Formats: sequence, structure tokens, C-alpha cells
Amino acid sequence: MKLDRMDGHKRTDYCGTLTTKDEGRAVTVCGWIQRQRDLGALIFIDLRDRTGLVQLAFDETTDRAVFDKAFACRSEFVLMAEGTVRRRSSINPDLPTGEIEIAVSSLRILGEAQTPPFDITDDTGAKEELRLRYRYLDLRRPKLQQNLLMRHKITKLTRDYFDENGFLEIETPTLIKSTPEGARDYLVPSRVHKGSFYALPQSPQLYKQLLMLSGCDRYMQIARCYRDEDLRADRQPEFTQIDVEMSFVEMEDVFAIAEGYMKRLFKEIKGIDLQLPLPRLTYTQAMDAYGSDKPDTRFDMKIVDLSDLVADCGFGVFADTVKNGGTVRAICAKQAADVYTRKELDKLTEEAKGIGAKGLAFVRWQEDAPSCAFAKFLSEDEFAAILKRTGAEKGDVVLIVADKKKVTLPVLGALRLTVAKRLNMIPNTYNLLWITQFPFFEYNEETGHWDAMHHPFTSPMDECIPYLDSDPEKVFAKAYDLVLNGIELSSGSIRITDPELQAHMFRALGLTEQEAEEKFGFLTNAFRYGAPPHGGMGIGLDRICMLLSGSDSLRDVIAFPKVSNSSELMSGAPAAVDESQLRDLSIGILPDKKSE
Repeated sequence: MKLDRMDGHKRTDYCGTLTTKDEGRAVTVCGWIQRQRDLGALIFIDLRDRTGLVQLAFDETTDRAVFDKAFACRSEFVLMAEGTVRRRSSINPDLPTGEIEIAVSSLRILGEAQTPPFDITDDTGAKEELRLRYRYLDLRRPKLQQNLLMRHKITKLTRDYFDENGFLEIETPTLIKSTPEGARDYLVPSRVHKGSFYALPQSPQLYKQLLMLSGCDRYMQIARCYRDEDLRADRQPEFTQIDVEMSFVEMEDVFAIAEGYMKRLFKEIKGIDLQLPLPRLTYTQAMDAYGSDKPDTRFDMKIVDLSDLVADCGFGVFADTVKNGGTVRAICAKQAADVYTRKELDKLTEEAKGIGAKGLAFVRWQEDAPSCAFAKFLSEDEFAAILKRTGAEKGDVVLIVADKKKVTLPVLGALRLTVAKRLNMIPNTYNLLWITQFPFFEYNEETGHWDAMHHPFTSPMDECIPYLDSDPEKVFAKAYDLVLNGIELSSGSIRITDPELQAHMFRALGLTEQEAEEKFGFLTNAFRYGAPPHGGMGIGLDRICMLLSGSDSLRDVIAFPKVSNSSELMSGAPAAVDESQLRDLSIGILPDKKSE
């Protein structure tokens, strides 16, 4: 079939924006065929663009050549149609343009199409792997089109908000020096400097601090970041961060800017009025109550401490745990006894063991009296005290874990989410909160050393500085996370600007003076030329888009995402390169030890 050529630029109307107000108006629309219906003397074509669908109509009044061309059309052909908007004889209430159609007078086939490997509909049913191989087709689906539109709106709103608040958008380098920042770097070999490598930035952390020293007191950037780490539904090897840094500020100033942004975002994108200030929990409070430093607070089911009640009980698992410095904690799942049968509780026990627990004790109260395997080791008063402390009533299930605190709390935090999802008790709302006062160090049992929980430029709280050398466990950071529905949206801190304190921090982290100079000398030397107090945060743009669009995965809000092994199925990246390219870079490929 001969394709029609477009004769110059022509302004077209969007399919999904036409209404009854356009009745009688001559329009030109372009798009893809969703479907063609041949009824003999009538042909209807649903034409789709990024705004929606509109029906094209061909009947006895249509020019015969145009009618024949419509007869030859198939799904996913690209068309340009000219005609007049008219009311439909049969209204489709499920379609925004369901009251009108276009009586076509001129039709051009701009591109033919083979039968696609899956239906271009939101309920396509095709597996994600297939859709990602044909991502350009997958992106035609209305849901993904709307996700990209929302992402565009969020990005524009972001730039507008920070511009209105005096921030300068400044780009920082993509090819940088490799510095330890917590995750594995993606390395880029240098052709000019043989044997040397650039790194792709995990974040613009060091450069944005240098911008504060440069007098750019309010910086922001829609920054691309890269981390070579295992993937999850809310993680990609390359991601986009709304990067923010401010001079002459304390934590409250950063919070105010971030909360103003969130209020604007939720109002303009979702029509929701956020109540400010946002709730706050310290890291310790969040872990004690929810078993997570990014708690989902849309539902209750808080963790309760039973340690004092069972310290001297006859059940050795509980009593011995407390005597050895551990803790006994519980959650109460309201009205869960009918759902969580003994078989279901056994599955939950295996899940608990899979994430670190030695076991799972439980109380199931389905009959008049609660059923509990360990009750025979307790006095009536001890058992009654447990029921009272947990708030257990008939119909409830109590889950109990006994172990070290660093095991007990995360395990119950994970079970809390599993149970809530199983009981369908998580409301479709948005709960934002701040998590503050993170521990500065975490103990590494393998090395026997205290490691930094954050990048080494995070400032300790003033009152904790005396404990840097003597008692690392008592040191907390001027660090903060913003959490939405159990997902970390952003992370930030107030930075160290005192060169002496910075040197002290490097020593506390086990870095020699020479190592600190090699890795961070260009930044620490800059501090000696007048460093303003500053702080900031990085806000995950991909995660914001995922949550506000109601998507389950970051892949649904990124145009061309990677899969779990960090490959891109459509293009085949990563891929082998020519030997000549490797020679230019003085690189040789070693054999895989696993295959030897």
C-alpha cells in the first residue's frame, strides 16, 4: 500500500480533548488506531493519541476513496484524519469523548503496522518481560502515557517551586572521582589517562557542598544518579533525584522548604491539602513502635514491649532472652483469628525465620479462651498481663518475637506489613512523616568496628560530640528522612563544616589522614577558606511519581527502565563492545572464575 505524505507542518487537534462544544467544527486529528470496526455500510475507527480516544466515522456520505482507505486500516496504523465533529447517535458513557465523533472527509495513512505482540490496552495481560522488550509499544498504553504526563507535571512544578523560593538550578558533573558513598560505583575508564577511571555519581553530594562554599547559597538540580546495587521495586541502577542544598540553615529551615514543596505538590497533583507541620518521629521511636525507620503509619498495629512482663516467667525462651540482654516484643492483629489459621500461622513463622528470627510465638483467640502453646509455662496473671499490654480481645492474633533488639524489631516490622496486607487493612491514603535523629554509627559484627550510617560529612548532634571516641552508640546525627506510606522519599542532613571536626570524624571512621586526603582532600581543603553552615536533602523523583500515580513499581514511571539484573531488555544493554574499543582503553577481559 502506498503511504500518504504529509505536505508541510499542520496543527492538529488532540483526540481526547474534543467535546460537544466542538460540534460542527472542522478538525484534524493524528494518532494510532486502537481498533477498526467494519459494519458493512459503516466503518468506525477508534483513534488514540496521548490524550485519549476519539471515534472516526465513515458512512454513505463519505467519499468512496476515503471509505476504501478506512476499510484497509488495521490496529496501530498511524493516521491523519480531517473532518467535522458531530454528536454520536449512540453515546458511550465509558469514554470521555463518548458523545461525539468525527465525520471524516479526508484520511491519510502515515504509517502501517504489523500486528503487535500484545494488545495496546491497560488490561493487556501480557507479561512484563514481553512488554519491556517492546517498551515503545508498552508506552502507548493509556496508563503509562498518564504516568509520563504526571511525571512531566511534577518535574515542572518542582522547578517552579524552587525557583520561586530563590534556588538556582546548577548542573554538576557526571564524570567524577570515585569516593566511598555506601554503594558500589559505576566506573568509566579514561582513554586519555590510562588505568584511571571516572565514576558516575551516586549523588551530587560533594559538588553541591562545594557550591555552598562558592556562595551559591540555594542550589537545586534534577539530577541523574547511579548506584551499582541489587534492585527492588522501588530501586533502579540509574534514578532521578531532586537535589537540594541551602546555606545558613538549620534542620528546621530545610524542613520548612521541603514541607512547602510537598504541600504544593499534593495540592496541584492530587488535590489534597496537606496539614503542616508534618508529624515527626525519632529513629528510636520509629523502630520501637513500627520496627522500621521508614514506617507505614496509615494503620496502627504498633509493636509493644513485653520484656518486663516475662523477665522472670517460666517460659525459658522469653526469660532467657531478657536475661541475655535481648527483648520480647509483640504486635496484635485485630480480628485476624479467622484469617490466620494454624496453617497460616506456620507460614508466618517460616517467614519470620527467613528474615532472621529464631521462631515466632503466637496467641490465637478464636474461641471463648485464647489458644497459646506457651501459656502453660506462665501464671494466669502473667498471661493476662500479656493480653492486656497487647490489647488482645476475642478474634485477635498476637505475634511475639524474642531476640536481640536489632533482630526483634525489624522482624516484627516486616510481619506487621505482611499481616496488614493480608487483612486488607491499609487505607488508600497518603501519610507523610519525618524520621529524625538517626544513629551516627552502626556496629559491624564482622569487622568489630563502628561504621558510618551516613556519608562522612553528616554532622553529629552537638550534645553527642563528646561521645565520638568513648561511646559511639550514644552518637546521633543531624540526619533526617521524609517517609511516605512506608517508602523513603528523601534523605538529608546538616553537614560538617568545621575542618577539625571533619578530621575527627574521619579518624572515628578508621580513615588515616592520608586516606582522607586522597579520597576527600579537594572538599576538606575547601572548608579552610570559609564554609557557611549548610544542609540539604535528595528527594526521589521516581518514587514520588510511583506513589502519586498509584503504581507498584518504579518501572511504571520511567520511560526505559532496567530489570532486576540491571539490563534493559529493549536495547540489550549492557552489551559486549569491539576489541578495538577495549584496546583504546587498555582494558582486557578476565575469564569468569565461576566458569573455570
